[in-house]
Amino acid sequence: MPQDEPQPQPGRRRTRLYALTDGRTAAAHTVLTMDTTITAATGADVDGGLPTEWQEILAMCAPPGGRAVAEIAARMNIRLTPMTLLLGELADRGLIHHRPPLAVAETTDVHLLMRIRDSLARI
Repeated sequence: MPQDEPQPQPGRRRTRLYALTDGRTAAAHTVLTMDTTITAATGADVDGGLPTEWQEILAMCAPPGGRAVAEIAARMNIRLTPMTLLLGELADRGLIHHRPPLAVAETTDVHLLMRIRDSLARI
């Protein structure tokens, strides 16, 4: 084989993006942003004949935790737009739950932060 030809990569082959999204370029019902938190639905059938990528997402987002859309895309090495389409399909099928990111007011309670700081200082 000449040196100029690309060599096949060892390991698992990934499905082409257009096949994963069935050629869709927009979500049907569920719109997700890159900072939306995704959690697999309790009892989601991970081994029930789902595409490999879907199984990976469900395993990665097992409850009680969850991951942001951007983190899932980065870990799976899939661009953000196709990932949001895949996750939208999973949400439409009831396999995942999603929640928007916390509002700034929910994460910046100054009094709570001061109590935590004071408690840590006493330790």
